[in-house]
Amino acid sequence: MNVLYKSHYDSPIGKLWIVSDEMAIKGIWFDNQRHFAAGYSLAAIQQAETDSILALKKWLKAYFNGERCDVSALSLAPVGTVFQQQVWQILMTIPYGETMSYAEIAAQIWTDSAKGSPRAVGGAVGKNPIAICIPCHRVIGSKGAITGYAGGLEKKQWLLEHEMKR
Repeated sequence: MNVLYKSHYDSPIGKLWIVSDEMAIKGIWFDNQRHFAAGYSLAAIQQAETDSILALKKWLKAYFNGERCDVSALSLAPVGTVFQQQVWQILMTIPYGETMSYAEIAAQIWTDSAKGSPRAVGGAVGKNPIAICIPCHRVIGSKGAITGYAGGLEKKQWLLEHEMKR
């Protein structure tokens, strides 16, 4: 089992908790969000500033300062099912300042609509353990509605507006 480390980042919209191992970021969560810490016991994780945490903090600072940051420079290793990983990979393709609907993501996964649904996609999006970097905040309802965000709708709205201004 890998040793895990934690840290936090004070963002303009609240404290973010970060979990990493020696190699990669495992999770970024808003304080007290749904699915917070995704099964990790933060109390049992050592506080430390690993190279991956330091790189992430630099990235977050640039992001919140309005820079379009290349997330591919970060080492991310979210833990999830094969389906969740597939959805999260699609999230990574949504450009900064743009959005995609749950239905559009479902259409990329299934060529036969009987095989899956936007609701299944929504479940995977909601369990994304790496907020902001894997941009689940860029997923909206099919009619453009701001729907569902584990960190809270007000944070999702803020992130979308922050990106649209740039």
